[in-house]
Amino acid sequence: MQLFKKNTNKVKVMALGGLNEIGKNMTVIEYKDEIVVIDAGLSFPEDEMLGVDIVIPDITYLLKNKDKVKGIFITHGHEDHIGALPYILKKIDVPVYGTRLSIGLIEVKLKEHKLNNVKLNVVTPKQIIKLKNISVEFIKNNHSIPGSCSLAVHTEQGVIFHTGDFKIDLTPIDGDVMDIHRICELGSAGVLLMLADSTNVEKPGFTMSERTVGAGLDDLFRKANGSRIIVSTFASNIHRLQQIINTAVKFNRKVAVSGRSMVNVIGVAKELGYLEMEDDTLVDLNDISKYDDNELVIITTGTQGEPMSALARMSSSEHKKVEIKKGDLVIISAHPIPGNEKLISKVINLLFERGARVVYNDIADIHVSGHAAQEDLKLINRMVKPKFFMPVHGEYRMLKRHAELANELGMPDQNVFVMQTGQVLELDRHSAKVTATVPTGNVLVDGLGVGDVGNIVLRDRKHLSEDGLMIVVVTISKEDGKVLAGPDIISRGFVYVRESEDLMDGAKNVIKDVLTECEEKNIKEWAYLKNNIKENLKEYLYIKTKRNPMILPIIMEV
Repeated sequence: MQLFKKNTNKVKVMALGGLNEIGKNMTVIEYKDEIVVIDAGLSFPEDEMLGVDIVIPDITYLLKNKDKVKGIFITHGHEDHIGALPYILKKIDVPVYGTRLSIGLIEVKLKEHKLNNVKLNVVTPKQIIKLKNISVEFIKNNHSIPGSCSLAVHTEQGVIFHTGDFKIDLTPIDGDVMDIHRICELGSAGVLLMLADSTNVEKPGFTMSERTVGAGLDDLFRKANGSRIIVSTFASNIHRLQQIINTAVKFNRKVAVSGRSMVNVIGVAKELGYLEMEDDTLVDLNDISKYDDNELVIITTGTQGEPMSALARMSSSEHKKVEIKKGDLVIISAHPIPGNEKLISKVINLLFERGARVVYNDIADIHVSGHAAQEDLKLINRMVKPKFFMPVHGEYRMLKRHAELANELGMPDQNVFVMQTGQVLELDRHSAKVTATVPTGNVLVDGLGVGDVGNIVLRDRKHLSEDGLMIVVVTISKEDGKVLAGPDIISRGFVYVRESEDLMDGAKNVIKDVLTECEEKNIKEWAYLKNNIKENLKEYLYIKTKRNPMILPIIMEV
């Protein structure tokens, strides 16, 4: 039995991302004067976030407690767990800890952002990083990327166990199985709180082993009938990439790679020994014309139909090096992420139009998840036997279902916490309760701008995208306020001016009436003039068109 010294300090646990959403995973654990951060992920923008590239967590709380932050501990190298690191490390200079592949992928990202002085520390499973009041233990688990770990955070109050993203795979591709023995040891000694991945909690049964995909790929390659094969998968799914490469070699095919992220990940994984292949297996994408169709496999990004991805560009004949032709076999080895169904459906349709045969998950067993389903989650709960439980990594319905699953296993409802991002859970050896909230939210990255696009800018972009823009230009005399030129009207995205002359003439008359009224009343205040032009023109345009374009009056004095 693990013994703890008597201590009145409580452990604080809070999520700055990853609750009520998919992605943007970031968890903060604070004890006494030390903070450890688990993961620093990004998410991709929702449809209404027009022009936004990525979304990262708000780290206001960490910035306010910068001196307490002792390190960022990475469970694995997926974008939703490491993607925000370059932006965060520009503001907080702390060491980063992760397994070899995770650190290798992070190094690539930091080089792109010209961050050369970050303290990156490679750890191995079973290694413990000891701080003054907190120790963080890395424990091997299985996911869709090598080097994935669960974390046990040891404090005097008890152990906080974070599963990370995981599934229980007894036949992993690399043969490196989850350290079930150590997890059971922790459970026997006593775990205060478990935070567990909720992504697949709605799926019954166990998640299938990654090895099951190999048989499906074999069957498809065998039936390719001399066609060129194009396989789209997640760039970071190293185990899937290994199986695709193995199958290509088995059928005497060379492998070319398309997509920047795919090239980067394969390069790092091959260099670090996580991808095994002969040197002559990979060929340059520029040289694919040198090979017959039955000698070639192209691995590409684009499983989610992203407009700028390699597969999407191939489907629309915009790819510079790969042209889809009749007879190509395209295999999409991934499930659509919720919300991306329309995008991937469009790509599939375009591929069919160009004569390709397309195989996707609905019609073949070519993908398995890297996340635990219900029986996996029950099993880890039984192994860890936590006193308190907090589901993480999922939308609200997933967190709620995971809480119900814990209740079904006998955990009292008062010991299970379905949290909101920013809420603080305070624990000691005997109790746990939500006590406070910290600043949280989305920080939007748009080009080089980080956080300079907010709700008002997004609202304006949405307005412009839906209703268009009308600019009114008027020149008035500085001395007597009389109109010297205009009004001139410029319309974009509202109506085609040359075919709407009556509407434009009417709009000019409305503006002239406002200017005449102001001139008669000797009103020269710009704010008053602009507001009156905007309000009167808005009313006129709505009556005539039932539309509300953005109206920008520009008044110049000479």
